[in-house]
Amino acid sequence: MKREESQALRGFAILGIVLHNYCHFLNFAVKENEYIFYGDRPRQFWDMLMSMDSQLFVHVFSFLGHYGVPVFLFVSGFGLVMKYEKDDICYNPFRWMGYHYLKLLRLMIIGYVVFIAVYSSRHPAEVTSAFSWDKVVAQLTMVINFVFKQPDKAILPGPYWFFGLMVQLYALYILVVRRWRSWKCVCLLIVLSWLLQMAAMYCYTTSPRLLNYIRYNFVGGVLPFCLGVLYARYGRDLRKMHYLLVVIVSAVAVLVGSLWFHTWLWVPLFVVAGALATVKLLPSWALGASAWMGGVSAALFVMHPVVREVVIAHYRKVDVGYGIAIYLLAAVALALLLQYVLKMIPQAKLKR
Repeated sequence: MKREESQALRGFAILGIVLHNYCHFLNFAVKENEYIFYGDRPRQFWDMLMSMDSQLFVHVFSFLGHYGVPVFLFVSGFGLVMKYEKDDICYNPFRWMGYHYLKLLRLMIIGYVVFIAVYSSRHPAEVTSAFSWDKVVAQLTMVINFVFKQPDKAILPGPYWFFGLMVQLYALYILVVRRWRSWKCVCLLIVLSWLLQMAAMYCYTTSPRLLNYIRYNFVGGVLPFCLGVLYARYGRDLRKMHYLLVVIVSAVAVLVGSLWFHTWLWVPLFVVAGALATVKLLPSWALGASAWMGGVSAALFVMHPVVREVVIAHYRKVDVGYGIAIYLLAAVALALLLQYVLKMIPQAKLKR
């Protein structure tokens, strides 16, 4: 996979995530199955799809947009292999983790502070409980996904759960995946993550929050992350017709697989395959546009919750399309501003 194609995948992923994080807050939108599986939601989505509902755009991104996260994880796994497995350099795991933690903190901290300021101005009575000292410390150290039994109730802004997830996957990579460079090890991790989620679902009646908890942590991200590792190590290019076939099969598998819990767990595989095949089929102008979006994806991920907090309050009940347009434009503008500011902040350096 060329660098431009990797960036284009990031562009697809961030567009899905940003639109999802706006659309699923609209009351009429079909809600997603991201952390817990609800059987009625995919059927509601199918009803909207078959009836060609006037707000189908909103339903699509509300229900499917969160699959931008597996695409990001796939690119991350791919990138780590390409960057750290070209040689046999031995890295100190603590220094390696510290380097990647500081990279994430440098990216997150500005958006987090700005979000707290915006949230405080809009919800002054709630800010003390929403940003209590233990939640702030846990978010800044990126362990909030793990230390709170209900991370979805503790993490604010919600999308920042991804930072805690990435820290865990970085640890998994440096301690396990890079050390034992065998496809058997990677496939074993995928199987174990699948079995843990299956077990959590069978415990759903007695412990309904267990599945939610483990999918907020690295277990739920192992499949796409390890697919990226496998693709970097063993992937091969295909013919155009083969990529087209992959796109068609993946689209069907995502839509049909979303209907049942057991197949839902494997939907990220087809999301990643379909996204990769789509990128391979893009004409040069579309690939360049997607790659540009991918280039600002990290900053856009950090800043879009700030914009949503302001814009959605005004437009969720008035003009949905106009609100989405303003939201996207403002989020991209703030992302570009953040990129400019980040140039003034020194970057961490990795010592071997």
